[in-house]
Amino acid sequence: MAAVVKPLPDPDDAPGTDVVIFDGQCRFCRAQVERLQRFDRGGRLSFISLHDPRVAERYPDLTHERMMEEMVIVDTSGNRHGGSNAVRYLTRRLPLLWWAAPILHMPGTARLWRWAYQQVAKRRYKLAGKDCDGDACSIHLR
Repeated sequence: MAAVVKPLPDPDDAPGTDVVIFDGQCRFCRAQVERLQRFDRGGRLSFISLHDPRVAERYPDLTHERMMEEMVIVDTSGNRHGGSNAVRYLTRRLPLLWWAAPILHMPGTARLWRWAYQQVAKRRYKLAGKDCDGDACSIHLR
């Protein structure tokens, strides 16, 4: 029997939440945000694909190139947290991730976490593939 996947909360349906902007065409990325949703027992997060036209309308300061390189979280104060900094932010925001905060916030390790995040991010399509219509995959698939 296949597992039932609960729909991700949409920012329009969950006002007052931090907005997680991710690559919705990336299977690896979708799997990670679905896992992240399970850690969000308090309903603090909503999710939107960077390919959704609302992202460009609402966050014109975020370039497509940046969002293709890293997940971005826009918190309820409007601050942007990208890549490994977004992951670090989540360890402070979600109680079920507090266990990881001491490791990710250890002094002098930010550069290591940034490098590790970038290595996974640039190989994400090779890790799990990409879902898209037509020939759009040929543009971004590395």
